[in-house]
Amino acid sequence: MRLRIYKKKVLLLALIVLVAAFGFWTGGRQRKAEVFPREAEASRLVRVGDGKVSRRASNESVVGGTMERPEVDNLTLVYRGVVYQLNFDQVVRNAESRRSRPPDDVVVVVQVHNRPDYLHSLVNSLRKAKGIENVLLIFSHDFWSPQLNHIVASVDFCQVVQVFFPFSLQLYPNEFPGHDPKDCPRDVSKAEAFKLGCINAEYPDSFGHYRESKFCQTKHHWWWKLHFVWEKVKVLEDHKGLVLFIEEDHYLSPDFYHVLKNMWSLKTENCPDCDILSLGTYGRVSDFGDKTNKVEVKTWRSTEHNMGMAMTRETYQKLIECTDTFCKYDDYNWDWTLQHLTVSCLPRYWKVMVCEAPRIFHAGDCGMHHKKTCTPTVEISKIDRIISSNRQHLFPETMTISKVFPMGAITPHVKNGGWGDIRDHELCASYRRLQ
Repeated sequence: MRLRIYKKKVLLLALIVLVAAFGFWTGGRQRKAEVFPREAEASRLVRVGDGKVSRRASNESVVGGTMERPEVDNLTLVYRGVVYQLNFDQVVRNAESRRSRPPDDVVVVVQVHNRPDYLHSLVNSLRKAKGIENVLLIFSHDFWSPQLNHIVASVDFCQVVQVFFPFSLQLYPNEFPGHDPKDCPRDVSKAEAFKLGCINAEYPDSFGHYRESKFCQTKHHWWWKLHFVWEKVKVLEDHKGLVLFIEEDHYLSPDFYHVLKNMWSLKTENCPDCDILSLGTYGRVSDFGDKTNKVEVKTWRSTEHNMGMAMTRETYQKLIECTDTFCKYDDYNWDWTLQHLTVSCLPRYWKVMVCEAPRIFHAGDCGMHHKKTCTPTVEISKIDRIISSNRQHLFPETMTISKVFPMGAITPHVKNGGWGDIRDHELCASYRRLQ
């Protein structure tokens, strides 16, 4: 009975998005100034979910009938309508000025939250990349703001598409998938939760904690984005090339496109069973030297190879068949959940081809897992020094496989929890049906 109730709520969420957008769609195409809220109005929502949090109790609720859920304000409904329309339209920017993009060439997908300084640095690194005009660049947002849109609008060096996660905290600030006032507080016991009468009392995680929406959003966004890009982006229908998944706080070398294309050729010729191509690990290599044209083939590990992951449609199709396992596994991290899939659902361990000299760097030193103030300029300066000192080693003519490691067993890790709520399971699994 409960399962049917939550399934109905997931369907209702999708219906709300459609209804909210109906006024826009039937009334004809609005001018940009009419569709997007004024910046002064938007500031009320820009403060929601800034990502600068750590995993600790933050969803203290007033339950037991003492607080009613606030009504959805008009501005939130406007945002829902705008997101629906943009996801439907999928306008390809710069299509006229960048007509020469080869079919089935590299697609780069950026998952964006709300760290504009990092996004600005990432865009600057992409601007410097040789061959970037051949790329289709997709920005997938879970937060709408004029500042982020301005950064995306500055991209004039390749074709661009913007899409938006339609079930974000910004769009549902006072109800699931956001935080419902009648949700259970994180740290109450299950017995106490039933006494309080909070709505998700029956579904704590493996450690006895109740959901925190800000931690659930990233995993939802990642899985929705994976499916939406491969299945619903119109210009990628029957795409036969690579899709590279990165995040807003990553930074790419000027030869990343060149190296990735060479890796694709190497995979085709020498490693057809490689599931993932990775542009690098988190280890900083100061001297590219004899590493610059070398890759290793080994077992994929979430702690090493979750950055700059490129996959084919074949890899995606195997992955999406594991939707139920992904959506029910009690870990709020998408990458640790993928690791679980490689040992529990996929036909075999993932095999990854990874650069010895990285062409991608992690610039993020703040955000969901860090409390300290963001200092992107410091990290970017360090990365730029590495790239500058190795400029003579960039753009190798070919890539070669230096080592092939035996495909060994992966020691199961302790899941992190934060994903025990059946509503998250149902919403996550619904993306294949609702989009």
